Amino acid sequence: MTAGQAPDPTFDVLAFGNAIVDVLAQADQAILDRHGLEKGSMRLCDDTEASALYEDMGPAQEISGGSAANTVVGIASFGGRSAFVGKVRDDQLGEVFAHDIRAAGVAFEAPPAADGPSTGRCLVLITDDAQRTMSTYLGIANQLGPGDVPDDLVSSAAVTYLEGYLWEQPEAKEAITRAAAVAHEAGRKVAFTLSDSFCVDRNRAEFVSLIESSVDIVFANEAEITSLFETADFDTALATLRPMVEMAAVTRGAAGSVLVRGDRIEVVSAEPVDEVVDTTGAGDLYAAGVLYGLAVGYDLALAGRLGSLAAAEIISHVGARPEVSLADLAAAVIG
Repeated sequence: MTAGQAPDPTFDVLAFGNAIVDVLAQADQAILDRHGLEKGSMRLCDDTEASALYEDMGPAQEISGGSAANTVVGIASFGGRSAFVGKVRDDQLGEVFAHDIRAAGVAFEAPPAADGPSTGRCLVLITDDAQRTMSTYLGIANQLGPGDVPDDLVSSAAVTYLEGYLWEQPEAKEAITRAAAVAHEAGRKVAFTLSDSFCVDRNRAEFVSLIESSVDIVFANEAEITSLFETADFDTALATLRPMVEMAAVTRGAAGSVLVRGDRIEVVSAEPVDEVVDTTGAGDLYAAGVLYGLAVGYDLALAGRLGSLAAAEIISHVGARPEVSLADLAAAVIG
């Protein structure tokens, strides 16, 4: 190692995000109407609203989730080294979350809190068109603050991946900015996901400022990036983002994705699926494939293909965690 060069990373990706347990159920338009929900949206709700919606849901499946947590689980499934920072309580859902993410091969060292709100949960209503409508009670997840940032862990990760959903709380904003500063001081990269177009709408100016000052790699979908720059034209939004960051990866649903780095542009097709069952986590797993591909030194096109491969696996079943080894799928496709 030469003077001033960062040591080899212990982890490929360390993610900061809301530690959430997903509760997924099939639904129709009627339940959305009863609770005033816009199809495809993500809203934050309080404990009372979450309890009322849960009572109205049909049979449900409980799966450890959260956007950034889904991403690092995907990276582990590819064979990468990943870790996660998030807050849970010492309750049943907290135990479910911790057990699941560790069992998936992700390092999760944060001790459960002994007091405060309960572990967060996301109630996911999946309609026949595979759209997911999410009502999230963050619970203790949104109490992540700057004191929860493990400097040594951040410094040991090649990329620190930050979840846009976290930006809803002042202390979490401080945690994000601190983690980004620690990563850059250690010579590492910072990635940021816009998370949701409604989240972008609420935080547009601050997101732009954060990206310009602290982010190397941006993940987004078409709705998020056009919302960020208040334009209906995708090409205009992408052209605005490109000089702000080192790299961007933007998904476009069935049209695939576009990855840019400097003057390089790669358009990657979506992987075919027999049936789209549930789009929950598609963007999270796309990010997993791209980040893993970058970690092992693949070029943009191949990293993007791994992202598409992971997204296709996740939308073919209910839930945002892979049901098969992504490493095996990748090996079958690219050798």
